[in-house]
Amino acid sequence: MDLQEKLAILADAAKYDASCASSGAQRRDSSRGKGVGSAGGAGICHSYAPDGRCISLLKLLLTNRCLYDCHYCINRRSSNVRRAAFTPEEVVRLTLDFYKRNYIEGLFLSSGIIRSADHTMEQVIEVARTLRETHDFRGYIHLKTIPEASPELIEEAARYADRISINLELPKQQSLDRFAPEKNLARTKHAMGRIRLKLDDAADRRRTGDRKLRHATGQSTQVIVGADASTDADFLERSEELYGSYRLRRVYYSAFSPIPEPSAILPAKPAPLVREHRLYQADWLMRFYGFDRREILTSQQPNLDLNLDPKLAWALRNRNQFPLDLRTATREQLLRVPGLGPRNVDRILSIRRHAWVRLEDLARLRISLPKVRPFLITADHRPPAAELDSDRLLARFAPKPEQLELFC
Repeated sequence: MDLQEKLAILADAAKYDASCASSGAQRRDSSRGKGVGSAGGAGICHSYAPDGRCISLLKLLLTNRCLYDCHYCINRRSSNVRRAAFTPEEVVRLTLDFYKRNYIEGLFLSSGIIRSADHTMEQVIEVARTLRETHDFRGYIHLKTIPEASPELIEEAARYADRISINLELPKQQSLDRFAPEKNLARTKHAMGRIRLKLDDAADRRRTGDRKLRHATGQSTQVIVGADASTDADFLERSEELYGSYRLRRVYYSAFSPIPEPSAILPAKPAPLVREHRLYQADWLMRFYGFDRREILTSQQPNLDLNLDPKLAWALRNRNQFPLDLRTATREQLLRVPGLGPRNVDRILSIRRHAWVRLEDLARLRISLPKVRPFLITADHRPPAAELDSDRLLARFAPKPEQLELFC
């Protein structure tokens, strides 16, 4: 099999992994004539940093051969797919060739498990080590690690990568026992805990002036939504734990999609993409808006409303907290108003130091007036008291009815 055939198979096999973010990478570059590659700039982009900057990544599996038999994975041991494998040298050559053609700015490398977890991690590390030490590659590298591998190998991977990740896959051990019997939640969390300690140590060394330190800046994970019976509350509970106890940078939610020749225990239909979208919105509320998981979902309502975004759904359930007066409301209160994000809240707080805020000021900030008007008091607007108590408010934000199709 030639290199082009391998690339077609292993690039396609890697498309199911969503956790290839590039945020947090140290901004190394080779503009002064030393080294190869850069973690900045722009190109053919597939990943996005928090500032909106695009990052192009060569996204590959080292191999799609695997000892594991995870039911939801197209590369599982029992799957009837065409198999291929790169050598570390081939991945290094592809990465450098793609970079020199200005196609990419970095590498995202994962792998099926071959021989053993340690052997696979050694192969993945060899790619990153050769790029960094032999070719002085300064672009972005994200390595997918294996929780079953030895801690020393995972720590070595973090020395060469900008970001490392371990896929959690499912939020509960009961689900893993059924769908991925070789995986263990406690073992994965233990590996994440060790990584967190090393990341904290590296951050402390950077703060004390160690500019030569090369170490990953964070870790992330991915979960599959809709493959098992886990509720949205189960996913958010696990995410809250990962952000709080393990300081993960991101939890990625990937809607389950049926694969060729699926296992009989998998759902026949894909999970709705809007469910994945709602989970990301709820995740954002916990990370940046000060919401607690229990405010977003309850034991009586364990799944997110697919018709309303979680923030609006919370506001409609807590109408007694509105309307807020823009002259006196705190930042924490304003962050809970549907239609207001952190940047516009900070702008409103700046404006009100000098003048009363009016609706036209909100319009100039490109805030959706129909969305915020029922929840705010401005200098020239006060919503009628009956508006917040009426079911018509819910009807205003509910999706418009659509004509059903006659044929499927």
